[in-house]
Amino acid sequence: MAAAAIILAGGDGTRLRSLTRRLAGDDRPKQFCALLGDQTLLEQTRRRAARLVAPERTLLSVTLTHEPYYRPALADVPRRNVVAQPCNRGTAPAILYALTRLRSGGTGADAVVLLPSDHYVSDDDALMARVEGAMEAVRARPDVVVLLGIEPDRPEVEYGWIEPAGLMLGRWASPLYGVRRFWEKPPLADAQRLLREGCLWNSFVIVADPAVLEQRIRGALPALAADFEPLRARVGTAWEDDAARFVYRRLAPSDFSRGVLQQRPEGLAVLPVSGLAWNDLGEPTRVLATQRGLMGSLATA
Repeated sequence: MAAAAIILAGGDGTRLRSLTRRLAGDDRPKQFCALLGDQTLLEQTRRRAARLVAPERTLLSVTLTHEPYYRPALADVPRRNVVAQPCNRGTAPAILYALTRLRSGGTGADAVVLLPSDHYVSDDDALMARVEGAMEAVRARPDVVVLLGIEPDRPEVEYGWIEPAGLMLGRWASPLYGVRRFWEKPPLADAQRLLREGCLWNSFVIVADPAVLEQRIRGALPALAADFEPLRARVGTAWEDDAARFVYRRLAPSDFSRGVLQQRPEGLAVLPVSGLAWNDLGEPTRVLATQRGLMGSLATA
């Protein structure tokens, strides 16, 4: 059975609004901006996903209020592959809606990769090779949800960190570790200790069996699961859009990392990623630092 991908592109990008407004001349979120090179971040993420997953098996989670920006960008994407949320209610509803669409569309998948659309990756082939290794592990152990953990190069206080547990043995080639706990935006002293102790940055690139991932969301956030039932029953029908508007009006915002992953570390695994540069482009300073690094690399090439 082939794998699937979900690209998360529904964020509002408010922290980068001043920078993206200067670049684009409007209020489009960062994923629709060419912050690094000639392609937008969304185009770069689609290119990255296509190295491993066929485009027809890739869903894109967007927000309807961004339609003027995503419609031309996704003109080549079938409508069924565009999961348009009526409004942004956080990452947990976005992922649950996309998983529900994936599982109801007749597109079977034994593994799905979640890819945020606001990351810089210096080597797409290397990253997606790690994703392929995570898929191998998930196929051997469907009950395990695998997170890609980036080997850090500094005591970053604005990232989430993963503290690995013991090595997990099984029928897969990549090293895989259990997850002892998460550290969300730790103070500098803690970040320095985490760096020394071999902890990893949480990239939010996640590989899992779709049914298992959906069940983890429903188990950790039962109120969200209950609120989603009217939409779940109508996905793929002529009433889906109306049901989505009805459901999203009632939803409270919920975060997948805090509300799902951090609540139950058991059953999670982390696959270390080293040998490439990675950056979460959520802050203007990180964007500018990445731009400077790229220009420096070109100057010395």
